[in-house]
Amino acid sequence: MVKAIKTVWNVLSTLILLVIVVLAVLLAGVRLVGLRPFVVLSGSMEPTYHVGSMIYVKSVDPGSIQVGDPITFVLNEDLDVATHRVIDIDRENQHFYTKGDANDAADGSPVHFNNLVGKPIFTIPCLGYFADWLSNPPGIYLAGTGMVIFAILLFLPDLLAKADESDRKAAAKKAEKEKTDAPVP
Repeated sequence: MVKAIKTVWNVLSTLILLVIVVLAVLLAGVRLVGLRPFVVLSGSMEPTYHVGSMIYVKSVDPGSIQVGDPITFVLNEDLDVATHRVIDIDRENQHFYTKGDANDAADGSPVHFNNLVGKPIFTIPCLGYFADWLSNPPGIYLAGTGMVIFAILLFLPDLLAKADESDRKAAAKKAEKEKTDAPVP
């Protein structure tokens, strides 16, 4: 029975650890390969990018952008970021003209080449909801608490086994000492 519980725990903890590693790579590790993750907050690019999706943006040279490409850009002085499709390019004045796929009209102001963040490479539906939850309270507190509890549970079986072994050794020493200290008849 104990062996079955250990086997189940090993499988379960391995799966949990695998999920944690995959999420860490998808939410932060992609930066190591030059991608920046963004959460889709509005439906302006439906159905290409759904609300709650995570899009991964690669930095590109503004000269490589073509009409019809989706681009991610800094929208205003507050450093808000948006992703819309390029509908026209003024290379002389270094401006992109953009429009959301779900919008009826083009965006009110052009996007200067300097405001280009990059071009979306791929998207993962619904992951943005989790990323947004994880980056704000109470998600950040619950995730941190969950990680601490998981770490404790991960190492607890080994600690209990070492404590049990230490207790058995101490009991054996005590029994041996009592045997040697016992009066001889």
